[in-house]
Amino acid sequence: MHMLMIVASVLIVALMAGFGLAAVTTGWVIPLGRHRVLRPRLWGYGQLAGAVGISLWMFLGTIPHRFDALPLIGWLMFMAGLGVQMLAQRPGRTPRTGATKSAS
Repeated sequence: MHMLMIVASVLIVALMAGFGLAAVTTGWVIPLGRHRVLRPRLWGYGQLAGAVGISLWMFLGTIPHRFDALPLIGWLMFMAGLGVQMLAQRPGRTPRTGATKSAS
């Protein structure tokens, strides 16, 4: 059962990284969340950071008394990736082209 859980988690992390890489390189986002993502490349960077962070947390967190800071760094990296993905779902700043503050 333990090996099944490891294989499933490796598969999920690999899919996360693959979807993030696809979003960074081509701008493609999976159809499940496509309607919410306004900046796909930023979403892809968040997905990649989340995949690296969750893999550090899952796989190095089980090693006792070695690399004590790496699981914490992985968890923080995963949370930062989620934050970047949340920012990718918000509209960006619109550039001011030709707009003036006066009414003339």
